[in-house]
Amino acid sequence: MNCNAYSKKRPFILFILGVLLLLIIFLLSICLGSIPISLEDMKKAFTENDKIAHSHYIIITTIRLPRVLAAFIGGASIAVSGLMIQIFFQNPIVEPYILGISSGANLFVGLVILGGFTFGMTSMSTTGMLIGSFLGAVFIMIMVIFASQKVKSITTLLIIGLMLGYVCSAATSVLTALADREKIASFTLWTMGSFSGFKWSDVKYAYMITIPFLIIAFLMSKPLNAMLLGEKYARSMGVSIKLFRFLIVIVSSILTAVITAFAGPISFIGLAVPHIVRMTFKTNNNRIMIPAVCIYGAVMTGFCDLIARTIIAPTELPLNAVTSIIGAPIVVYLLVRKKGGTL
Repeated sequence: MNCNAYSKKRPFILFILGVLLLLIIFLLSICLGSIPISLEDMKKAFTENDKIAHSHYIIITTIRLPRVLAAFIGGASIAVSGLMIQIFFQNPIVEPYILGISSGANLFVGLVILGGFTFGMTSMSTTGMLIGSFLGAVFIMIMVIFASQKVKSITTLLIIGLMLGYVCSAATSVLTALADREKIASFTLWTMGSFSGFKWSDVKYAYMITIPFLIIAFLMSKPLNAMLLGEKYARSMGVSIKLFRFLIVIVSSILTAVITAFAGPISFIGLAVPHIVRMTFKTNNNRIMIPAVCIYGAVMTGFCDLIARTIIAPTELPLNAVTSIIGAPIVVYLLVRKKGGTL
């Protein structure tokens, strides 16, 4: 196969590879754990009715299957959100975590868990956490956008995002100092990031909310491509900049907020995956990038979640630690390997 033929087939080959990796991670996530379950045991769990098969069926359907499905949609959502924010700010090193968006979501979820705020609801619930996470993400995103209108330097904008993140973290620390021990323990576990404890109802809500917005993100591929060449070019192509900015804020904030509410802040996925996809697929075309980022975001998050819960089982590592340990060297390697080392 010559170079030109391979270049044309590269996206197709990498998409197939991504789907195969998803399948492998899915099966490993079902089989591996403190109680190993072989493929034969998995088959028996759904076909036989003895005591062991029934216990395997309970483990698979109530613990492992919801968890891996949650990790997949979480990784896809965070990665697409990171990609959209990078295009919006025309900066390849921004993501929800760096710009303080995740910190804003953390603060508002902290208000729910630690402060007892229910945002008009009768009691604290998953919905209350979801609303709080969304409000926090949108609040910080709007402030960063407002700052982007006032300053021209990308470095200054990143510093502003970091400072907003620090302010949110400081406010969260104050809430933590004033909260009850039980609430502090619950919030601390949440901040470490984890897909453990996902119920089918949580998975249903996560998919119901995020999939429509992932589709919207894909439908925005053409104006996103125009934005890569600057706002003036996008405007000349008929893109309504104000409406487009509003859509990016809403879509990226909701994708970040939903996963943050359910699984806690998941760092590095939004930064690493778009880089990995951009460098391996060798394209900036968002009609390819967005579905590719969905697949490989799911792959990386599913793999990191698998490592977090199995490497020193039954103890579970914080997911954020694993995503950073695995993701950072991959990005550094790709940058060093790339000619010139440019982003």
